[in-house]
Amino acid sequence: MAMLNINPDQTDDSGVLLAETSAGITTLTLNRPQVRNCLSEAMLDSVTEAIGHCAKAPECRVVILAANGPAFSSGHDMKQMTARRTDADRGRVYFEDIMARCSTMMQSIVRCPKPVIAQVQGVAAAAGCQLVASCDLAVASEAATFCTPGVHIGLFCSTPMVALSRNVSRKHAMEMLLVGDMVSAADALRMGLVNAVAVPEKLGEVTREMAATIASKSSHTLAVGKEAFYRQLEMPLGEAYDYASQVMVENMLARDAKEGIDAFIEKRSPDWQDR
Repeated sequence: MAMLNINPDQTDDSGVLLAETSAGITTLTLNRPQVRNCLSEAMLDSVTEAIGHCAKAPECRVVILAANGPAFSSGHDMKQMTARRTDADRGRVYFEDIMARCSTMMQSIVRCPKPVIAQVQGVAAAAGCQLVASCDLAVASEAATFCTPGVHIGLFCSTPMVALSRNVSRKHAMEMLLVGDMVSAADALRMGLVNAVAVPEKLGEVTREMAATIASKSSHTLAVGKEAFYRQLEMPLGEAYDYASQVMVENMLARDAKEGIDAFIEKRSPDWQDR
């Protein structure tokens, strides 16, 4: 097991983000449990930097995004944001900067060529729920809950809405956004916000088993597929098929596709070279 060298100031026991890599799986752990892992400036920047590092690190094949403490993430640091209301512009420039940083972080996860799995042990609220929805996969503890509660404080969860509405049906997304109440892990599974639910003591094991299964595949193939998945989602049907067909052709010509097909025909395990 090795520490992923992202930023020495952010990967020790006092850092806002911990990182370790073992057997091709990098676990990034939000580490501000005393403030419910809220997405402060430091947290946003640290996660973005870490995901960027994982994207390029050959030793990382899959990323698990976890958290310490009772909450996965409570969303934006409201105290940090409220303090800027005394600025001359009532905080407008600061709020614009924070929203841009948050959007950059969420999109870095989607654009990362490595699959990212959220391991949700507790409440994921507002931008914390957005973070779960932005990950490719999610495994939740039976104790986990999810919400976009902005309407309760006069602040519609507009940016969480972007990720949420791309993961669950419109009716479910609108219910979460308009009502703002907590959703159980079981309901999150039913809605498609998470892929699996585990008893709390097995959460890490279940998540790691999923990550290990994915890590055993060709990382080249996974990167091709992940990029294509998100790109085709926003295309009209015909355009999506044209694009996906070209992706398939290029994928067929890749070394690992030839190896995988040969191994299937020859009834042996493939030898991936990630190209």
